[in-house]
Amino acid sequence: MEAVLLILESVLLVFTIVLLLYSIREGKERKAIIMEVGKATKILTRQEYFLAVTDAMLDAKDEVIGCITGRLPKQEDRKRTADITGRIENIMSHGVTVKYLMPKFPDRLHIGTLYSKAGAEVRYSNCLAVHDTRYIVVDDALAVIGIPEGEGDKESTKKGYRIPSEGLADILRDYFYRCWDSSTTHEEYVRELIRQTGTSPKQLAREFDIDLDELERLALK
Repeated sequence: MEAVLLILESVLLVFTIVLLLYSIREGKERKAIIMEVGKATKILTRQEYFLAVTDAMLDAKDEVIGCITGRLPKQEDRKRTADITGRIENIMSHGVTVKYLMPKFPDRLHIGTLYSKAGAEVRYSNCLAVHDTRYIVVDDALAVIGIPEGEGDKESTKKGYRIPSEGLADILRDYFYRCWDSSTTHEEYVRELIRQTGTSPKQLAREFDIDLDELERLALK
């Protein structure tokens, strides 16, 4: 009887060792897969994210669409905003269409006005997908996605992903245009705010650091 128990314990020990080795091997294979995915999808720091956005825009041939927070830029972000504005002007001079969606909040007029003056079509939306996502899609082939530091549309982008995927670009583009058709144009939103709040273009310009001449031009349309 003792011999039988000893043999049984030995068999169980061997079986346990085999399972352990198999688990280690499976873990290594899983890690290898994750590493491959990591190589294909580059993680970007905040600065790299904005560089990826401007570089991707420069490669555009037909269309650039963007879903952004549009919040008032901090001092350190002013240059990044100017770089994107310059890219918009550059690519539009080569026949590329540029469209931006951002949350329908008054303080988004600052970025909206800058991008609109540069030539982009800008609209404001109440869609949930616009409030908590930030990305650009270039020519239905490349997506650059920003990840915020925390929850909320006012949180700054901490890092991002540059993903060359036609499938993902198509999905993001579809969500974009679902909100686009029901959104408010930049010109309409300026006039809507003036009408609903009773404020003047001068007050809006001072509060949100916007070009007064541009606001007055839109208000008189």
